Amino acid sequence: MAEAPHIQRRLHRTALACAGIAVGMVGLAYASVPLYDLFCKVTGFDGTPIARDSNNSDVLDRTISVRFDANVAPGLNWRFSPEKPEISVKLGETTTVYYKVTNTGDKPATGIATYNVQPDLAGTYFSKLECFCFTEQTLQPGESLESAVVFYVDPRLAQDSDVKDLASITLSYTYFPSKAGKPVAEATSSTQPTVQ
Repeated sequence: MAEAPHIQRRLHRTALACAGIAVGMVGLAYASVPLYDLFCKVTGFDGTPIARDSNNSDVLDRTISVRFDANVAPGLNWRFSPEKPEISVKLGETTTVYYKVTNTGDKPATGIATYNVQPDLAGTYFSKLECFCFTEQTLQPGESLESAVVFYVDPRLAQDSDVKDLASITLSYTYFPSKAGKPVAEATSSTQPTVQ
């Protein structure tokens, strides 16, 4: 009988440890998406361009084609397109490209743009200096907005054996309906390219 309180304390500690582990796992589950997003933005993983404050790179004679893709998710009556579908840039050269978005619906609409770079491995070398992504925009019926993306392709790309022979990179944006600064829908295969 003297062992019963000892066993009860052990069971109580085990139950508390299990509850603590469960709470920790739930906390990690909620934190995983923002932490993954932060990881991608810092490393360029999964085709996420890296945000930079300035370009201190040397400009190389080597050029690469950059393609611009513009999509609008279902539920947003907007027309969205780049000023040019493709350009050729030198590695390390700062470049500005404009996108135009127009509300073709009959009422005000709010949207937010997300982006990625393909192929995924090129995300590490695609550096954005200025971008309209993740900035909520509200457009009145028929209203248009022109926004700039300023970027450079890091010349270190030419030294990476995985991508050094890469001939082109695609920068893809998708506008989603937005509420409280967040996309309402997640990117799916049902996103549809807009007519350019």
